[in-house]
Amino acid sequence: MAPGAPWRPPAPVPLPPVRSLVRAALSGERDLLSLVPEQAYTELVFPLAGSKRGIVYVNDPALVHRVMQEHDRFPKNDLFVDAVEPLVGDSIFVSTGATWRRQRRMIDPAFGHMRVNLAWPQMAAAVDDHEAWLDAHAARGDAFSLDAAMASVTADVICRTIFSQTFAAGTAHRVFATFHEFERNVATVNLRRLLFATPWSPARQPRRVLDACRAIRAEIDALIAPRLAPGAPVLDDIVGATIAARDPETGAPFTREELVDQLSVFFLAGHETTASALTWSLFIVSRLPWLAERIRAEVAQVAGDGPLRLEHAKRLVFVRNVLRETMRLYPPITFLPRVAAEATELAGLRLRRGTMVMIAPWTIHRHARIWQHADRFDPDRWAPEREGQVPAGAYLPFGLGPRVCVGAAFATLEATMILGRLVRRYDVETLDAERVRPVARLTTRPATAIRCRVRRRTA
Repeated sequence: MAPGAPWRPPAPVPLPPVRSLVRAALSGERDLLSLVPEQAYTELVFPLAGSKRGIVYVNDPALVHRVMQEHDRFPKNDLFVDAVEPLVGDSIFVSTGATWRRQRRMIDPAFGHMRVNLAWPQMAAAVDDHEAWLDAHAARGDAFSLDAAMASVTADVICRTIFSQTFAAGTAHRVFATFHEFERNVATVNLRRLLFATPWSPARQPRRVLDACRAIRAEIDALIAPRLAPGAPVLDDIVGATIAARDPETGAPFTREELVDQLSVFFLAGHETTASALTWSLFIVSRLPWLAERIRAEVAQVAGDGPLRLEHAKRLVFVRNVLRETMRLYPPITFLPRVAAEATELAGLRLRRGTMVMIAPWTIHRHARIWQHADRFDPDRWAPEREGQVPAGAYLPFGLGPRVCVGAAFATLEATMILGRLVRRYDVETLDAERVRPVARLTTRPATAIRCRVRRRTA
């Protein structure tokens, strides 16, 4: 494909509401993307008919900003909380009000360990090990899962940052596979509950979901256990800071269960979202040879043939723009649903208590009234001369407001470094590329694993 030629990466074709509902019901994939009606890509605020709980779709950037700022009035939706609570407990990811503020004050010191200048050596070492793994696959010509590979390297990065130890390949693959099982079966995309259940009605997750949650939490607990043993060394990392955290009012530490809650959020959010961005970026690079050449040219200009250092990664403007455009089209967190905690008004619509306020980065990022050629891949829309055209609040791959992802800068630089290094070193060939399509469960991921091969470049 010629440089600059319009290209629409894989995405569902928008359909009218009834046809979208039928498509979602027939697919059997628990995929929210197939449920999104075509008006979600053209209207800024509208009610969705047919739900007992009441659903209002909000794409208007100013209203999105308001809802995300007023997080006590519009907390995370109960369907979302019920889905992730077995995995992350009543952690900072789902808690509200005074509980959230207490937790945030307690773990604020841990966020300091996500400063990239501190984490860069561990980050680079993880990618060194991953390149050795890819080199072996390249030498044999083996095919492998791109999404699993990206989950593995980002899990290793975050594990070295959180736990000051490498993430063994077997553990990484177990957690990836188990989290995938969790996402495929968790009862968030349950049409019957979405349409007919009342707000805050009890949810029963399938046994396989609860088993997956227990398995992942057991892996996290096993990583914490040596740090809680008598005489264990006190390390200056995220685990150490979280163990040392104290309630500012009572002086009480986190319980062991609470430690697993909070560190599960750090670990899963810290690697799964970055893995999603890298998976889709490398898939797109594999389909657009001109894009790979532009990335390589920038890396060569900035870093030459030597190691890609922190100061280099900060100057990879085009590589970062490729990631930004990828996360626009494939936001790691597809939907950020909220719920009206009290009766209120929004854009002239009366919202009763319990109304779902659907905020979807997927549709905001692809909205015809916000973006030019909204469903086309165009990394140059982020160039300095065009970036000012993006309305405030129209781009939210990491959320907005007080609950914005605190690791956004870390994740962006990490992904920039990994993408720059891998594209410089390898040609990526996607197998069965025409079959690749996205689905949305908790994150935006391929419906089935993206199989690929890599080849070491000689020039």
